[in-house]
Amino acid sequence: MFDMSWGEVLVIGGVALIVIGPKDLPRALRTVGQVTGKIRRMAAEFQGQFQEAMREAELDDVKQQLQGMNESVSSMNKGFNPIQTIRDELKSAVETPVAPTEKPASEPVANAPAEGAATPDPVELPIPTLPPVEDPAELIAESLRREAEAAEQAASPAPTPNEPDAKS
Repeated sequence: MFDMSWGEVLVIGGVALIVIGPKDLPRALRTVGQVTGKIRRMAAEFQGQFQEAMREAELDDVKQQLQGMNESVSSMNKGFNPIQTIRDELKSAVETPVAPTEKPASEPVANAPAEGAATPDPVELPIPTLPPVEDPAELIAESLRREAEAAEQAASPAPTPNEPDAKS
């Protein structure tokens, strides 16, 4: 704390002995010790509160980041369905007539439907449902609430068989 050598401590002790006197010196040293202890406790308490506030601020930042990610994921899921997109692209590819390419008449087209033949109806694909995204911060908060309730129940005294219940 203070960088003092033994010589400096002896000089301060000698001056204190002369100024305060030998009778009151122990009482003065005890008072100085008590004041120093109070100051150290106050400093430790302040430091603990400051560190707790920093942890809470960091926890709030992490929770906000998780909520932001959760919102972005849910908005992506609402606005973007990859299966629906693929279905729409396939449907448009099947329904859109293909412009004939110019080929020499001597080359037959393989697997071409006969003219006037009906094309098969498009197949409807089921849309899968996605499970909801769970917020990890909410899960942590819920587990902390359960732990607090369990601690409260453990701390409350259990009713004895001789005492009537408050419910009845």
